Amino acid sequence: MDNPFDDDNGTFYVLVNDENQHSLWPVFAEVPDGWTVVFGQESRQACLDYVEKNWTDMRPASLIKAMEQTVPAAA
Repeated sequence: MDNPFDDDNGTFYVLVNDENQHSLWPVFAEVPDGWTVVFGQESRQACLDYVEKNWTDMRPASLIKAMEQTVPAAA
């Protein structure tokens, strides 16, 4: 059986969690708890393009926040 996440002809959602991490998700599968649909139903390529455009910082949101709190403000 082929992996449905790699199906170039499949229809997908883009999901985002509380850490601002993105995931492609096949539309036939139930969206897991903690994830929200932010784009789709679209082709796999359209979803990949959305992720590339909108997920430019791969760090989890909690890490970004922690780093911002530890970096002294510029004078």
